[in-house]
Amino acid sequence: MTSILLNALQYLGYILIFPGFLFCFVCGMLLCGIDRKLVARMQKRVGPPILQPFYDFFKLCGKETIIPDAASRTTFLAAPLVGLAALVVIQLFVPIHGFSAFYGMADVIVILYLLLIPALASILGAAASGSPYAGIGLSREMVTIISCELPLVLILLAIAKTVGNALGTGLCFSLSAIADYQLVHGSLITKARMIPAAIAMLLVIPGETGNHPFDAAEAETEICEGMLAEYSGGPLAVFKLSHAVKMLTLTSLFVALFLGGVGTGITAVDGVVVFILCVIVTAVSISFVHAVTARLKIEQIFKYYWTVVSGLALVSLVLAWYGL
Repeated sequence: MTSILLNALQYLGYILIFPGFLFCFVCGMLLCGIDRKLVARMQKRVGPPILQPFYDFFKLCGKETIIPDAASRTTFLAAPLVGLAALVVIQLFVPIHGFSAFYGMADVIVILYLLLIPALASILGAAASGSPYAGIGLSREMVTIISCELPLVLILLAIAKTVGNALGTGLCFSLSAIADYQLVHGSLITKARMIPAAIAMLLVIPGETGNHPFDAAEAETEICEGMLAEYSGGPLAVFKLSHAVKMLTLTSLFVALFLGGVGTGITAVDGVVVFILCVIVTAVSISFVHAVTARLKIEQIFKYYWTVVSGLALVSLVLAWYGL
């Protein structure tokens, strides 16, 4: 009985503290602040302080939550919480210096499905608000989801095939196995055939998070925040937090998939520090795209992901499939 209670407390700690909610909250908000500061500097602006996302979050939490008369109250309020919970669960699967709270034989497939939940929660919340602006935003968000899924699947297949060939399993969808492979054979990004997939992944992340230039679903100058048009107070704060956590989750996933060998042979604390530094470096590359690219129209996003980005991922998949 005591061991069961201890195990329950241990997993509760994983979920609430590290690598769960508290870790996601602090690191996600910091990452979002760093992104905003870097983009401002690249555009020769001062920009907000790095802690600005924290200020915005707590300020929104203190504001009144207004629910439209035409809204479906339960769905409207539950949507942001469901999306945030899914993102925290994803982070529990991502190995950090060889440690992950949850792991199994098909982690990558589970993460692929879980990544759809925050976007679907946003769509349901927008649909429940009854706003025409939110209706336009959710239709654009659906197109963005469809656009990003194909290259993401191709990227994950390329990684699974590369590691599976080395392990003799055909395809390997276990994140822990992928991390262990990189500890022995070096980071996947050092292999020439995986570089196109790594570049494709860096281009998928801003689309999945809805960052500029792929923010058509929430274009302020066109549809007044789109899906979030009717949100205010606490629910809007949770959506903003979800955006920051999704940035952390996807950059963490990139580090785990392509930079898993970084930090080998060092202490656990140093490993976490190296992991976070790798996440920040990855975010810097995404910020560069944000700073130098004009916002794309929704039809441009679809064409871009299904041609250029999918093409890069397909190159890596073909090379991995034939063992080149």
